[in-house]
Amino acid sequence: MPDHETGAARADRVALVTGAGSGIGAAVAAALLDAGWRVALAGRRADRLEGTAASAAAGRALPVPADVTDPASVEALFGAVAEHWGRLDLLVNNAGVFGAPQPVEEFSHREWRTVLDTNLTGTFLCAQQAFRMMKEQDPPGGRIINNGSLSAHTPRPLSAAYTASKHAITGLTKTLSLEGRPYRIACGQIDVGNAATEMTGRFGSGTLQADGSVKAEPVMDVRHVADAVLYMAGLPLDANVQFMSVLATAMPSFVGRG
Repeated sequence: MPDHETGAARADRVALVTGAGSGIGAAVAAALLDAGWRVALAGRRADRLEGTAASAAAGRALPVPADVTDPASVEALFGAVAEHWGRLDLLVNNAGVFGAPQPVEEFSHREWRTVLDTNLTGTFLCAQQAFRMMKEQDPPGGRIINNGSLSAHTPRPLSAAYTASKHAITGLTKTLSLEGRPYRIACGQIDVGNAATEMTGRFGSGTLQADGSVKAEPVMDVRHVADAVLYMAGLPLDANVQFMSVLATAMPSFVGRG
């Protein structure tokens, strides 16, 4: 895939991926490393981050255990990137949780806060720190890619908190795009449907549908998500993919009624 970025030289470009210890985050981080980026790997579990970094060339990966729901932890994360590499060219806001499927009348306040704090507040806190770095660095600018999910368009049953958080991500993405224009900060969103990860492990054996039935759903290789992120990240800062959906072709209840 050609690389069109005209800012920092390819070998000097720095990315930060949250939720990099597993699933989509690990796949995206590995793809960026393979493409020549230097990548900071953020997540709660140091052992998983080390696993993602294991195949990277020396000095290309920086595992930083962090909690995206904690402002102090997020500030320390971006401080580590600034201290280690001096700039940030790409933030992939991937960290997220689905939460336990529950009817809305039974959804606990604690569970609601856990999902919203991780998926929405965590994305905001990381974007806020990225803006601060990208505005001040030389050359200025950078790109933010938010993981929105197909739930940013169409909910699954029993997913009030997750769906609300992902609809909110769409609004945040648009706001970041607008506010980033004067500073060469581009922001886009990738909405993923049924990538094969730990989160979707139960889909093959059956998951609840909108009509109340339980059906197995197809999944796709997570590398297709990583390839999509690489394309978005490789554009020059005067071009942007605002929204992209990548989904298993035959997954139900997204483009049709169900």
